[in-house]
Amino acid sequence: MATSIEAEAAIREEHNAALIAALDETHPGEVDSSWELDVVNDPERGRWFAAVGTEAIAELSYRFVGGRVVLLTTWVDPAYRHHRVAPELIARVLDEIRPTGKKITVICPVVGEFIARNPRYLDLIDKAHPGSGAYPHHRPAGEVDDQQQITAFENDAT
Repeated sequence: MATSIEAEAAIREEHNAALIAALDETHPGEVDSSWELDVVNDPERGRWFAAVGTEAIAELSYRFVGGRVVLLTTWVDPAYRHHRVAPELIARVLDEIRPTGKKITVICPVVGEFIARNPRYLDLIDKAHPGSGAYPHHRPAGEVDDQQQITAFENDAT
């Protein structure tokens, strides 16, 4: 049983690494994909999904916990990676959450990397429960480090 869990974790890490590498190919603020995407909230399954026509090509799963939106995992069909699908999906989800007044807890490292590259979304992160993926441990190229972003966010919030 442990081997299966370890194998699943390795696959998840590989998938996350591929999506994060695709984020490296975009410039901050550049989020539109190469396709006309429909992004739909599917609350029964706890996910937002991106579709091209009738084909679901990406999803961002979530749960509501204590009034927060916990962003769990991002998945993009391998055929659609490297076309800014993940950044567009994440940006549109965050833009949909913002007017609700809810805060987010980030478990998904891809969402955390996206926010590190697009700090205009930092204010959505719940300070008391930011989540394990909220603040990546490395500094994106050309960006201020995470501690500077967190400090700037906290200074703006007070």
